[in-house]
Amino acid sequence: MTMTTAEADKILSANFAPWVLELGLRVEDVGHDRALLRLPWSDRLSREGGGLSGQALMAAADSATVIAVSAARGAYGPMTTVQQSTSFQRAVAGSDVLIEAVLTKLGRRMAFADITMTDEGSGELAARASTVYALLG
Repeated sequence: MTMTTAEADKILSANFAPWVLELGLRVEDVGHDRALLRLPWSDRLSREGGGLSGQALMAAADSATVIAVSAARGAYGPMTTVQQSTSFQRAVAGSDVLIEAVLTKLGRRMAFADITMTDEGSGELAARASTVYALLG
């Protein structure tokens, strides 16, 4: 059975640090090997010059991976980031960002994902990331 967006939102609220919750991430869609989250625009997350901070995008990518792994496994379980690599391609200003994490491999002990971060206003790719997770439970 596919995880619902409400179940995925509960994973965020029950397992993430308060500062991550302050990003305002919302789960928009969940599939058997993917998750789509929305990072709402906030002036609090912008840096000098008005662009969305890279730290916010990286935290959103990391969070989307947790939801994608949880959806693929059928429930949340302990996991930790082993590696994350992010490439920023263009600044985002005044627009929500859609973060899609797609699992490329899910093993018994490790998970791998590719993440795209798209400026919803322009439809342009803002950043890409790849993550590797250790599955602890």
